[in-house]
Amino acid sequence: MKRLLYITACASLLCGCADRHAPVSALQNKVNSYATFQIGSPYMEGLTDNGKEVLNLFRLAADEVDNIYWQQVFGDKNLILALPDGPAKEYALINYGPWDRMDSNEPFIEGYGPRPAGARFYPEDMTAEEFDALDDPAKNSPYTLIRRDESGNLKVVWYHDAYKESIEKITRYLEGAATMTIKESVRNFLLKRAEALRTDDYYESDLAWMDMKDSKMDIVIGPIEDYEDGIHGLKTAYECFILLKDLKRTEELRKYISMLPDLQKSLPCAPEYKTFVPGTESDMFVYDAIYYSGDANAGGKTIAINLPNDPKVHAEKGTRRLQLRNVIKAKFDKIVYPIGSILIEPEQQRYLSADAFFWNVTFHEVAHGLGVKETVNGLGPVDKALGNESSIWEEAKADILGLYMVCNLIDKGEIPVISKESAITTYITSLVRSVRFGAGEAHGRANMMCYNFLKENGAFERNKDGRYHINFDKVPEVISAWANLILTTQATGNYMFAKEYDTNHAVVPEALSADISNVNRSGVPVDIRFEFVW
Repeated sequence: MKRLLYITACASLLCGCADRHAPVSALQNKVNSYATFQIGSPYMEGLTDNGKEVLNLFRLAADEVDNIYWQQVFGDKNLILALPDGPAKEYALINYGPWDRMDSNEPFIEGYGPRPAGARFYPEDMTAEEFDALDDPAKNSPYTLIRRDESGNLKVVWYHDAYKESIEKITRYLEGAATMTIKESVRNFLLKRAEALRTDDYYESDLAWMDMKDSKMDIVIGPIEDYEDGIHGLKTAYECFILLKDLKRTEELRKYISMLPDLQKSLPCAPEYKTFVPGTESDMFVYDAIYYSGDANAGGKTIAINLPNDPKVHAEKGTRRLQLRNVIKAKFDKIVYPIGSILIEPEQQRYLSADAFFWNVTFHEVAHGLGVKETVNGLGPVDKALGNESSIWEEAKADILGLYMVCNLIDKGEIPVISKESAITTYITSLVRSVRFGAGEAHGRANMMCYNFLKENGAFERNKDGRYHINFDKVPEVISAWANLILTTQATGNYMFAKEYDTNHAVVPEALSADISNVNRSGVPVDIRFEFVW
C-alpha cells in the first residue's frame, strides 16, 4: 500500500520513533499508549456452576483460536515468546507480531522487514498474474490459503485442513459445552458451529446463531473479518469474543428492530441504491465482554460487532448488533473524553457524552446491515467489486450513516436521552480517536476520509487557538452529502474512484497532525489492552 503523509505523522507523534532501531524508551512509550483495562462483568456472579463451566470451555476454544491467528498473521508465536522480557516483546504481543498496527505496520524489532501485504494467506512472492491464472474457484473463498506445491505452482488449501489440529480441539470444546448447556438454541448453535469449523461452510451455523436469542452468554468464534488481507480483501482471520448479556439495556434497544426497513428507505441516496430489504429478525443486544482472542485482540480493540457478514443471512434473518458496553465506556472515559477536553472549544465541551458515544457506536453497527449490498450495474456484490477498498469504504459508510440515523431518530423523539449536539460533538471527537489507529488499518483510513470531508465542507472549523468549533446548523447537510458519495461509490462498484479517493483523502492534514501531537503530549492513550480478570 502506498505510504501517505499519515505514516510519518504517526511515527513522530506517538513516540518520536517508529523504526526497527527505536530506542527502548520509545518502545516503552508505545506500550504505554495502550491503557490497561481490567475486563470483566458483574453478570458473572449470576451464573450457575454449569454456566461457568460452559464459559471455561469457551475460553479454551478461544485460546486455540488465538493460536491459529498467530499462524495467519505472523507464523511461529514462539519466536516472539523467546524474546527477552521488555517493551519490544510486550509490544509484539499487543500487535501479534513485530509490526506496529498503529504506525502503518512499520517493523519495530530488528531483523524484520515490511509486513507482507497478504499476511500469511498467500506466498510472499506470489504475483498477481499467478493468482489470476490459478484455475480453482476456491481461491476466492474467505476460508482458503494459497500455497505452493512441490513444483512451486500455486494451490488452494482449505482452513480446516491447514489448521486441522487446532480445529479439532476447538470443536471438541464447543461440543463439550453443547452437552452442558440447558438452552436448546445454544446447543444447536454450538453443534452447528463445530461442524462449520470442520467444513468451512458457515451458513447453517450463522442461521443458528441468529436463532440463539434466549441465552445470557454468547460466543463469536471463527474466521470472520478480512481486514488482514491487504492484497485481495478476501481472506478471513480467526477471532473469538466471549460475552455476557446486559438484559436491561438489550430490552431498551428492542424497539429499533422494527424501524430497520424505514431506516433503509430514509438513506440519503438515489432510490435505486436502497432496494435492499433488511431482515426484521435482526437483533440489537448489549453485552459486557469478558474475553477476546485472535483478530479481536490484536492492536486496537473492537467496541461493537455486526454479524454475520453473509448477505444471504442478512436477507433471511438480518444481523445481530452486539454493543460491548463495558469496553465502550472504557474507551470513552480513557480516550474520547480526554481528547475532547483538549480539542473542543470550552463552550461546546458540555456536549461530550458517554451516552452519545454508546448510541453512535450502536448505529454504526446498524448501518453495516443497511445500505447497498449488490452493485446496480452488474459488477456483483459490493465487497467483490471494491476489492481491497471494500472494508475501508464499508467502515466509512457505517460511521457516517450511524451518525445520520442517530440525528434523525433524535429529531423524531426516538432517542430522548441525548441531543444532536452531543451526538455530533462526540462523533467528531471520536474521529480523532480513530485516525490515530494509523494508515494501515481500515477503520483508521475510513475515519481519515470522514474527518477530511466534514472539515473541508464546513461541518467544523479550527479556531486560532487550535480548538474545534462545530457548526451544528451545517452538519446535517454535510453528513448527507458524504453518505451519498459513499453509497454511490458502493452501488456502482467504482473501484478506481474508491482507490483514488482513498489515496488522496485518507491523509492527515498538517493541522490535524498538530492536534494529534497535542493529544499525545498530554498522555491520552491511543487504545486499550486487557487484563482478563476471569
